[in-house]
Amino acid sequence: MELHILSGGAAAGLVEPLQADFEAAHSCTLHGTFSAVGAMKEKLLAGAPCDLVILTQALVDGLVASGHVQPGSTRRLGVVKTGLAVKTGTPHPAIKTRAELQAAFRAAEGIYFPDPKLATAGIHFLKVLTTLGLDVELADRFRTYPNGATAMREMAKASGHVLGGTQVTEINYTQGVDLIGLFPQEFELATVYTLGIASHAQQPQLAQQLADQLTGESTRALRMALGFELQD
Repeated sequence: MELHILSGGAAAGLVEPLQADFEAAHSCTLHGTFSAVGAMKEKLLAGAPCDLVILTQALVDGLVASGHVQPGSTRRLGVVKTGLAVKTGTPHPAIKTRAELQAAFRAAEGIYFPDPKLATAGIHFLKVLTTLGLDVELADRFRTYPNGATAMREMAKASGHVLGGTQVTEINYTQGVDLIGLFPQEFELATVYTLGIASHAQQPQLAQQLADQLTGESTRALRMALGFELQD
């Protein structure tokens, strides 16, 4: 059996540690694609194999309405906020106020973030830079990638003084980068991540078993460690 997942990058650090045990327990192969939520929605709409989707609540609700996700199958994973990161071992700039954030961006030789058109964090990141009046001034320092995980991996390999941002879960599971904090409250972004079973799922029962595990008590500590904020 094969189980296909289309997911925002924020959930990769949750699914991947469970994959080997899940495959062994259910005699299946799990195929996970993790990238910008907008790109994952487009793949689903284009007919890509999919049993389980993990996207923002707004996108999943829309897919239920359009008939692409089974009604009643959706469940919340938790709230993920957008944060800022630096390479491990480099200084942590102050980012608690608008002025500090602006100064931190100006001091960076490279600014790493996910796709500003299709990734939730990337869209927000560019909006913050624009609000700070830095979108044109610092444009030649922008380093954008298809998703936050790739942006963070590339930042970890970069030289010089660099700064980047994406969903905190992607920062927390990427080696070589450190979360330095969240955006100041006026720029905060909190995204609810939700899963649902695709209407054209080939393995709906297996997808339900994985959904139960991902949202259950057994993964609560892992979700919190990754940066998911849980609501009781």
